[in-house]
Amino acid sequence: MFEFFAGFDFNEILKATIILFAVIDVIGSIPTIIKIKEQAGGINSGQASLVAMGIMIGFLVFGESVLQLFGVNIESFAVAGSILLFALAFEMILGVKLFNDHGSSKTVSIVPLAFPILAGAGTMTTLISLRAEFQYINIVIAILINILVVYIVLRLSKKIENILGEGGIEILKKVFGIILLAIAVKLFTTNVKALF
Repeated sequence: MFEFFAGFDFNEILKATIILFAVIDVIGSIPTIIKIKEQAGGINSGQASLVAMGIMIGFLVFGESVLQLFGVNIESFAVAGSILLFALAFEMILGVKLFNDHGSSKTVSIVPLAFPILAGAGTMTTLISLRAEFQYINIVIAILINILVVYIVLRLSKKIENILGEGGIEILKKVFGIILLAIAVKLFTTNVKALF
């Protein structure tokens, strides 16, 4: 137990927090969050944040073991996540509906919001990479800091929506849809090679 806290390092926490913030990209996900809220009639910010936190910490500790148990490697997991991101990006860019929009605020808070938007394949693979570089305690603290930011953004998404206006949201959806598509392509091409 004490060994877990012995590795506490502010520098590692700062680095891990910045890396995770860039990968989670909750600011860039605002148009997607607003879109999900519109379809489901609302989201449960606390539930989405807690589920995303649970997934991240759980994957940090047990990720590789669980995937190995099911005979799935990280690359396969990343490819599967990229396909779902493709679909979300196409919805944002083309204005088409691929997902059923009759989900409740409880279900969409978990899928697709907590996973794979907040705690997706990119976040999972990043956590495994961080494990090789930083102490567990510092990564866990970095996760907690990022979840706090995620919760604040989710809670304020309505205010952000009001500030941006309908036109601003539509522009952001298209722009971030293209960025999300680029992330999906990169995630797919980086990992698909390892499967063949």
